Amino acid sequence: MTGVWVLVATLVAAAAVGLLLRARNGRVRDAKPARELPAPVTAALDPASAVTLVQISTTFCAPCRHAKAVLGPLAERTDGLHHVELDVTNQPEVAQSLSVLRTPTTIALTPDGRELLRVGGVPKGPELLDALRPHLTTRTP
Repeated sequence: MTGVWVLVATLVAAAAVGLLLRARNGRVRDAKPARELPAPVTAALDPASAVTLVQISTTFCAPCRHAKAVLGPLAERTDGLHHVELDVTNQPEVAQSLSVLRTPTTIALTPDGRELLRVGGVPKGPELLDALRPHLTTRTP
């Protein structure tokens, strides 16, 4: 009988952790404190755009492909928004210096490198656009 209770407790704990992770995925969060950006990130910034979305990815990250499918079209149809995917598989020091603990993580940066916000996981397009709206002009709603 003890084995059944252990199994039930394990399933309840796993469900709780799963629900917590699901709730946090794609949520827009406030910017991290200002720090010097690594060279690959600085090079990826588009000075002609009001905001550059830097997507931190790794080679074998399946959600990274989904994030790219959300962010790419969003940037294409939004004035002042640029999307760049940065693969940090072979440069983990970049992720470490940005305090990135999971991929994909999307960081919205101004042309001078100031962080506006960040999203862990696959971003929700409308939510992200609403958070960026004060910094942008959009062509389509």
